[in-house]
Amino acid sequence: MIQQQQRIGALCEQLKMACLSTEWPAVAQKAAQEEASFADFLEKLLGCELAAREQRKRSVLLKLATLSSVKTLEQFDWNAAGGVPKAQILELGHLSFVERAENVVLLGPSGVGKTHIALALAYRAVMAGHKVRFITAADLMLQLAAARTQGRLKEYFNRAVVGPRLIVIDEIGYLPFGREEANLFFNVVAKRYERGSIVLTSNLPFTQWASAFAGDQTLTAAMLDRLLHHAHIVQISGESYRLKDKRKAGQAARKVATTDK
Repeated sequence: MIQQQQRIGALCEQLKMACLSTEWPAVAQKAAQEEASFADFLEKLLGCELAAREQRKRSVLLKLATLSSVKTLEQFDWNAAGGVPKAQILELGHLSFVERAENVVLLGPSGVGKTHIALALAYRAVMAGHKVRFITAADLMLQLAAARTQGRLKEYFNRAVVGPRLIVIDEIGYLPFGREEANLFFNVVAKRYERGSIVLTSNLPFTQWASAFAGDQTLTAAMLDRLLHHAHIVQISGESYRLKDKRKAGQAARKVATTDK
């Protein structure tokens, strides 16, 4: 029996079925107890192997996505975020926009939950088996500039811009782009137009985007035309969570100080 287990283990290793190699004795024992058919036993065993492969795939995709942190829609504090359109966000959470290669633009002041929502959509896409990439606008520009300097711009676009099913670009407008950077970003949007989804976050209304793209009204208009052609605009209002927390902390401190007197 031991030799047979070793032979089965060796066969599983050659077939690259790691889960099957370790799980089949327990599955076989349970099948015997339940007097299951050989077909039921085989189906259960193959299901275990498939589930394990899917989990490994998601782990690899999550690593490749380079999320700054793992956030979920279930963790989002809807009560504190009164200015967030909950129904619209939950609908986006079904990821139909990814299937249709549509974009999502999250607009609103700093600290109202844009990045959390963007990360949560990215995480859901990863768990659904999509190749995803999360990056800040500033880091994207640094990588594009480095690729251009090294003569690898075409390679970078093919791998990091065109390759992912979904790209999340955080913090558009926090740091203004120079003209070369603006041109590079335009190419990011243009190459993904109707081919793959982009989720963007920005603290600027569209009327001020030109100020972030070297003041080039023509380039900005052309970029927005492509970006918004198939897009979901999510307008978020409200006060920064961080400012709220600081205000609460300040009020608590003043209350303690008053009590001490």
